[in-house]
Amino acid sequence: MRGYDLTNACWRKSSYSGGSGGEDCLEVTDGVPGVIPVRDSKVTDGPVIVIGSAAWTEFVRTVA
Repeated sequence: MRGYDLTNACWRKSSYSGGSGGEDCLEVTDGVPGVIPVRDSKVTDGPVIVIGSAAWTEFVRTVA
């Protein structure tokens, strides 16, 4: 499994997150070639899921 250094990542709330007041949000970061790192905005020091770019694109297209 490949590791990614995300210590200096600039996280942003996904425009596809929902919830009133933004409490149920995903955060994503750009700039990692070939993948989209995703985390829970409520647990910023928690685990990160790294999703392949093609899979992320398909996911967004499916739920949008």
